[in-house]
Amino acid sequence: MKTAILTLCEQGAVLARHLAERMDKATVFLHEQVSAQPGEQPFARVIQQAEALQGEYANWLFIMPTGVAVRAIAPWVKHKLQDPAVVVVDVAGRWAISLLSGHEGGANDLAMAVANMIEAEPIITTTTEAVRRWIVGIGCRKGTAAKNIQAAITDALTRIGGTLDDVRLLATADVKQNEPGLLAAATLLARPLKIISSREIKNTTRKFTRSEFVESKVNLPAVAEPSALLAGRRTELLLPKTIYPNVTIAIAQEHCMWSE
Repeated sequence: MKTAILTLCEQGAVLARHLAERMDKATVFLHEQVSAQPGEQPFARVIQQAEALQGEYANWLFIMPTGVAVRAIAPWVKHKLQDPAVVVVDVAGRWAISLLSGHEGGANDLAMAVANMIEAEPIITTTTEAVRRWIVGIGCRKGTAAKNIQAAITDALTRIGGTLDDVRLLATADVKQNEPGLLAAATLLARPLKIISSREIKNTTRKFTRSEFVESKVNLPAVAEPSALLAGRRTELLLPKTIYPNVTIAIAQEHCMWSE
């Protein structure tokens, strides 16, 4: 699907280009006062550009204030089964907000993908996502098959009396983000895969079990436990790292402030 990336300033343009390089079929649209590079398209007003995107771009990514994006899309919002997936990112690249067509249109997946690309926090408020509070942290050896990862996740959930319905996210370290089996397992399980940077794992003060073996292989103190803990907010481990053939699983739970 084609993605339109729109921004109003030079700082946003830098971020837009960074994202466009990592996305398929992405076009950068810049306000006419911003210096454009070859292939980038100028626009005068956001609301007019939004109208021009109708029917051609399935994904709209706004790098600008949320209020500006809301006013830009408001005249063109029709139905959740027809609207584009709309995501808003602040120019500092801190937040990736699923704004419109989160579930049906794919904005939730787009927000997660963008967040992984720029180490931002994905903001997803879809009710079915919010009530799920378990995060599965995954480490695996290179070349591990998707079926083995899926089987390990299923068994780990069973050990603590849970099912896939309890899981909001899968998580792993950036050193494993391109593992074909892991990506395929996330697709099969229909759960987003959040990538945790090596820098964050190395610098965190959260307590987790360290592994000399993992350190020797990927230069990280661990993968599964810190990934599970760092992928959410107010997390605690439900299942410490559990080792399967070529796969390590840890499960964390997010605690809701209003229920404590």
